[in-house]
Amino acid sequence: MLLLRPPGVYPAQGDTDLLLDVLGREPVPPGTRCLDIGTGSGALALAAARRGCRVTAVDLSRLSLATAWLNARLHHLPLRVRHGDLTVPDPDGRNGGGGGRNDGRYDLVLSNPPYVPAPHPGAPSSGPARAWDAGPDGRLLLDRLCRRVPSLLAPGGVLLLVQSSLARPDATVRQLRAAGLRTEVAARRLQAFGPVMTARAPWFERIGLIEPGVRTEELVVIRSVRD
Repeated sequence: MLLLRPPGVYPAQGDTDLLLDVLGREPVPPGTRCLDIGTGSGALALAAARRGCRVTAVDLSRLSLATAWLNARLHHLPLRVRHGDLTVPDPDGRNGGGGGRNDGRYDLVLSNPPYVPAPHPGAPSSGPARAWDAGPDGRLLLDRLCRRVPSLLAPGGVLLLVQSSLARPDATVRQLRAAGLRTEVAARRLQAFGPVMTARAPWFERIGLIEPGVRTEELVVIRSVRD
């Protein structure tokens, strides 16, 4: 699916592609209530909408939301967009995509959150780095998602989340299991560092995140199910 992606909006890259592969194998009946957390250009949200999901896309970036909305219009797909925090629920209780009422929970939650370790604490307050910077251990948003997502899932609901091996997927799996979700690693893929990771590689080496000379990361998709 060709998508518009203006400067400043996170483009679909290898992590998005891997999550799309896993989403393509997930059974999603028409009408599935879906929440895309950190939608960027809307690639994941629109893939779900194309399969008949009722999708709500959330992002902190108003430019990203405008881009996702425009991409949905260009592809004639229904999409509801909301500006807000990465872990915001759907407080007015409406289904994604419009129509009907629900309990604020979802059958499917998708997320490609910021997970790149950064040498400064806290998240950037503005700019494109909000799409990838996630604190010194890369877990600033991942830990919040692990705490928040279980309450957003309806019974039988599924979370599909992608992250880098540099941000400790084992911690994500452990936290989601501790929250009562059946959790597994659904896919793995090795890829070369992109520009941001390459620029930070010397720092990664100094703090022991990678061995000297390593310029690859493993992408991991984690799948969790609420019973």
